[in-house]
Amino acid sequence: MIEINSLGKSFGHRPVLRGVDLSVAKGEFVTLFGPNGAGKTTLLRIVATLMRPTVGRVQVGGFDLASHAHIIRSALGVVSHQTLLYNDLTAEENLRFYARMYAVPESGPRIDAVLEQVGLARRRRELVRTFSRGMQQRLAIARAVLHKPAVMLFDEPHSGLDQDAAAMLDDVLKAVAAGGRTVLMTTHDLTRGLALADRVAVLRRGKIAFNQSTVEIDAAHFTEMYAGVVNG
Repeated sequence: MIEINSLGKSFGHRPVLRGVDLSVAKGEFVTLFGPNGAGKTTLLRIVATLMRPTVGRVQVGGFDLASHAHIIRSALGVVSHQTLLYNDLTAEENLRFYARMYAVPESGPRIDAVLEQVGLARRRRELVRTFSRGMQQRLAIARAVLHKPAVMLFDEPHSGLDQDAAAMLDDVLKAVAAGGRTVLMTTHDLTRGLALADRVAVLRRGKIAFNQSTVEIDAAHFTEMYAGVVNG
């Protein structure tokens, strides 16, 4: 579903991605780890069509990023550091806005369904600016899944959440994955990222340094193994 080949990105004379090769199969959940500055957010922004690569090729659902970015966008749901929500609108009003943007058919029942999915049905008429960080993140996921995208991109979705909110988000992420969507997520949380994923990859100095199915990984020693990959 996602094919990344020889991808490179430089900012001026500073290379951030250096020939990244990564594929994510249809319905697969892949977690991308890596230290700060490894290029994780840059990689996701490129796949999300928010940034152009310097070299290389990206395909999503068989469409090439360079020539069919507009088609790819309609197949994507993106959750990043910015929630892309309007603070002075209610949860329901935010979703109505995005439903019109994506031309969601029968948007009323669909909005009801996603609000129920993320546990915000009872808060639908409350202004977003009154929401906690965790509630805003859950609404951001509702926004991202509203148009039933085939591919979900999550950039550090647990960032800034307390323990309870992070646990609730885990349940939402599992539900998203269970729906058959293809998921690519970046995180610094090794335990959560490993538990949620079908496969994990490690980005180090702009290159994929590790890529393996989670069934082949010893969870008890993953932190030690990760440190070896990052510092190797």
